[in-house]
Amino acid sequence: MRLFFAVWPPAAAAAALHAWAEKAARAAGGRVTRADSIHLTVAFLGEVSEDAVIRAIQAGRRANAPSHFIPIETARYWPRNRIVWAGPQETPRPLRALFEGLKGNLLETGFELEPRPFSSHVTLIRRARAPRELPPLPRVEWPVRELLLVRSALSAQGSRYEVVERFPLAA
Repeated sequence: MRLFFAVWPPAAAAAALHAWAEKAARAAGGRVTRADSIHLTVAFLGEVSEDAVIRAIQAGRRANAPSHFIPIETARYWPRNRIVWAGPQETPRPLRALFEGLKGNLLETGFELEPRPFSSHVTLIRRARAPRELPPLPRVEWPVRELLLVRSALSAQGSRYEVVERFPLAA
């Protein structure tokens, strides 16, 4: 099964980002991420065996970071991936701590992670072309109160996500 750790926005934040992406797609084309699929990936595990799920849950339980907010301050187009994304200008310290702690836990339990640096971004449009300009971002409240371990299933309609386990963050 295909697994990843992520943080999910509240429904109102996801709806606002989805509406923004619909407007941005007028200039960038591409496929807009469904509102219920909008998330920020903290660690991608890829295809794993059934027994690896238990190790992933153990690593998630040891993740230790405070609750915090993710500011959605900037939007960009990445030509290499052909995506339009939004996110903070700089990764908030608690989100960085969550990533670093989880990464250490995952490495200790035998997972191999992608070697690239952590990038706190939310993919909103895939298969996009370079837009001349993107619309202004909405004001979005994105509190992070839990980390999720998520199963991803690919289909012709895009990825479908199922929460495997929830890990509350410190208040």
